[in-house]
Amino acid sequence: MSRVPQAVRRSLRMAKDLKTLREEYKQLNKSCFILGASGETGKELLKQIVQSQLFGKVTVVGRRKLNFEDEAYKDVAQEVVDFEKLEEYSSAFQGHDVGFCCLGTTKAKSGEAGFIRVDHDYVLQSAQLAKAGGCQHFSLESSKGADKSSSFLYLRVKGEVEAEVEELGFERFSIFRPAVLMVDRQEYRGSEWMTRKLLTPIAYLFPTAYTVPIPTLVRAMLNNVMIQSDKKVELLENKAIHTLGKMEGGEMEGGKC
Repeated sequence: MSRVPQAVRRSLRMAKDLKTLREEYKQLNKSCFILGASGETGKELLKQIVQSQLFGKVTVVGRRKLNFEDEAYKDVAQEVVDFEKLEEYSSAFQGHDVGFCCLGTTKAKSGEAGFIRVDHDYVLQSAQLAKAGGCQHFSLESSKGADKSSSFLYLRVKGEVEAEVEELGFERFSIFRPAVLMVDRQEYRGSEWMTRKLLTPIAYLFPTAYTVPIPTLVRAMLNNVMIQSDKKVELLENKAIHTLGKMEGGEMEGGKC
C-alpha cells in the first residue's frame, strides 16, 4: 500500500484548516470597505469577497458609483467621496472592521504631482479616517521594492506611505508588496503591457520571483484576513504572497468559495 507524500498530506491539512477558518470567520459577521474597487486588483478583490460571502457587509468607497450588472452585487454598499475633500466624508469610513486599500495610479498617467496625491495623500488620509472610524485591520497593496529612502519616486512614495500608515497604530496592518501584476488591463498602459510581455516566459520558469497573478494576490489578502496573527505589522513580499495565495480550502481556487 503506497503512502501519501508528506507534501500532499500537508496541503490537504492546510486546505481543511483554511476551510474551517473561513466558516469561523463568516460567523463573526464582520464588515469591510474597499478603496480602489474600479482598478484591476480592487475589482478582483470585490469579486472574490462577494463570491465567498466572507463579510456581513461590504462597502466600496470611491469617487464615482460603480454599475454592477450581476445580481450577486446587490447588497454591496457604495460611498461616493471627493478625495480632494476627504475630511468631509468621514462617515464613509465609520463602522468597518477591515479596510482594503488598492488605490494607485502612475506618473505617466497622472503626472508626478497627481501620482503623489493618489498613492500617498489619498491613501494616508483614507487610513487616518478609517482608524478614527474604528477599523481594526488595514490591508495595503504596495509594491515590490517599496523603500522610503529610494531614489526612485515610485518606490519612495510607496515606502513613505507604508511607514506613515504604520504610525497610525492599527491593531493589525498588513502590507502586500507584489511584483509585476499579471493581468490584461482594460486601461492601456504601454510600458506595463511591454513589461508583462517580456516577463511572461520568465514567470513560467520562476513563478514567484518577478510576477504575480492578480487573483493570487487577492486570495493572499483574503486568506491573510482569516488567519490570526500576533504581529501588529505584517510585511508580505512577493514570494509570501504566492504561498499564501495558493493556499486553498473548499473551492477557493479560481476565486470561488
